[in-house]
Amino acid sequence: MSGRGSRRAADRIRPWHELRRHNPRPPADGNPDRDVDGQADRGSIAAYLVVIAVALFALAGLVLDGGAALTAHGQAADVAAQAARAGADALDGTSLRSPTPAGLTANPAAARAAAQAVLSAADVQGEVTVTGSQVTVWAHAAKPTAILAIVGIDEVGGNATATAIALHGTTTGAS
Repeated sequence: MSGRGSRRAADRIRPWHELRRHNPRPPADGNPDRDVDGQADRGSIAAYLVVIAVALFALAGLVLDGGAALTAHGQAADVAAQAARAGADALDGTSLRSPTPAGLTANPAAARAAAQAVLSAADVQGEVTVTGSQVTVWAHAAKPTAILAIVGIDEVGGNATATAIALHGTTTGAS
């Protein structure tokens, strides 16, 4: 077999050191590491890797620290609701003995103290407002950052507001 397809496959495979990109014209100085215009190709992958590494690092920061921000917001919402309920449970004694159940009011000092106790137990900052039977709590929870601390952002936080009203009896079902 002396035809064109008679060469063995092993004879057709070129060794790795002979594989070079195809230049239609050889470089002027004969250096295989330069392209046709004489510009060096060495180090071009390093710039690409730096850009990709920075992008991946920024993405990791968004995922980790964004998750921390969402967690802080969820914690603030949870603690604000708990503190508002605790404040609304601190009812005024005279309103409990009133003939009409619609006259329930919260004891302002006891409601603030109960809500602040819940906030401090959860290590969350907040403000408590008592108006009649309505207790409103604003809460701020903070979480430390993992990646953004490198650029000077040490913590991310979340805010939430919840309101609770003291009710008499049950409110489930419609009439």
